[in-house]
Amino acid sequence: MIERFYLKEYLSFKEVELDLKSGLIVFTGPSGSGKSILMNSILSSFGTASCEASLCESTVSWELDADEYGIDSDDVYIFKHIKKEKSRYFINNQSISKKTMGNLSSSYLRHLSLRDFSDFENENLLSILDSRIKKQTLNMDALKSDYKEAFLEHKRVKKELLTIEDEQKRVTELKEFAAYEIKKIEDINPKISEDEELLEIKKELSKKEKVLEAIAKASAVFEHEHNIFSALDLLNKESSFFSDSLNELRAIMESAEEKFNALDEVDIEEVLNRIEELSDLKRRYGSIKETLEYKQQKILELQKYENIEITKGDLAAREAALEAKVKDLAQKITALRLGELKFFKDDLNRYLKELYLRDAQVEIKDAEYKLLGKDEMVIRLNATDLQKISTGEFNRLRLGILALKSEFMSKNGGVLMLDEIDANLSGEESMSVAKVLKELSEYFQIFVISHQPQLTSMGDQHFLVHKKGDESHVRELGFDERVDEIARIISGESITQEAKGFAKELLSLHK
Repeated sequence: MIERFYLKEYLSFKEVELDLKSGLIVFTGPSGSGKSILMNSILSSFGTASCEASLCESTVSWELDADEYGIDSDDVYIFKHIKKEKSRYFINNQSISKKTMGNLSSSYLRHLSLRDFSDFENENLLSILDSRIKKQTLNMDALKSDYKEAFLEHKRVKKELLTIEDEQKRVTELKEFAAYEIKKIEDINPKISEDEELLEIKKELSKKEKVLEAIAKASAVFEHEHNIFSALDLLNKESSFFSDSLNELRAIMESAEEKFNALDEVDIEEVLNRIEELSDLKRRYGSIKETLEYKQQKILELQKYENIEITKGDLAAREAALEAKVKDLAQKITALRLGELKFFKDDLNRYLKELYLRDAQVEIKDAEYKLLGKDEMVIRLNATDLQKISTGEFNRLRLGILALKSEFMSKNGGVLMLDEIDANLSGEESMSVAKVLKELSEYFQIFVISHQPQLTSMGDQHFLVHKKGDESHVRELGFDERVDEIARIISGESITQEAKGFAKELLSLHK
């Protein structure tokens, strides 16, 4: 529920602070006092409406899945809309986008003054019907669970079968392509690191002549080594260091000569052609390693194409068995729903009678198979499509659906906001709407603007919106003040004793 609301500087409102209770909360006041402005500012604090207030702030005790949006979990959440140069939105002082805030609050807050068809969506209507069935038949949950599992598996297998059938139409082409790719790689028969080794050979060949020429020139040093030994002897110096160095140098040069002379047997044209072949594979597949992996993938694909008929046959049999299971389970679910439909319709029309509405026609039509079965629930009001009925009828019909749904709800159904739902109704019609809202207020916290005494008298909390000069104010009314306000609604500004008497009588009935 919304526990507290704070508003600062919005049109005729300077500052408003409301401590709120559960149940039915009624706002009344003269026309133009700011009731709809106040309602809009509450919606704005949750990102579901826009306003120019400096601050709109609501404190709620909702069990939000806040972690998903990066918001720290808490027992109480403060939703805040601040408007300076631009609008900013916060939950527990953590900045958040208006869209995200609206998404978070939409699970708990609904504005019924809008012509919203979500209550008449097939999924919602079926959930109400199924909840009624579950009360009598524990088998319903198991049936729906089995159906959902079979439906999803059938969908997966059918998709796989369609893929294979599509592949089968192109299987000759696919086989030829896979075989061609495999042969192309096998003809070249690349080895891991072969390209690096060939590039090294190419590099050695390019400098062979220069290296051998340099070795030949450097070998002249060995022709004078005896002169160096003689000089060292005359100087009485140890000559072993020089001997070791010459031996090491001779070994290096001889090894190099052998290495480069061995390249005489290498065909440079063959090396260059092989490098080009490997480069072509690398351009197509990425690297030698990726080329060999691609070849293995095509080998597996070729095996799959060879076995496609067997695979297709197995899948077709599996798909047919699952389809039969889905149809059988869906039919059992439909049978249970059809059995409950009459009672659903009777109970709905009982509520609609209280709301002074014509009977609704409810039927179940066959539709395509979906997660909830093959049933589509359709509601009309006196054979008229919902798109063509009046806004007043539409909203009262929604109340009837919500009343049906609330019979199987927990106590915390969230918040409903209604703007003058009893406008232009007779006294009896207004009383019927008030009674249904009172019943719903056991499951929802309901905010409603009213100009009728019947609904106003049933409020668990009553706020008066009024003006002093150009400034709007809001205050909670006690019993005697409520008597005066309801009397004003009944008789206008000139309050009569009869009106006060009737107001007291209405309030006493609902104390």
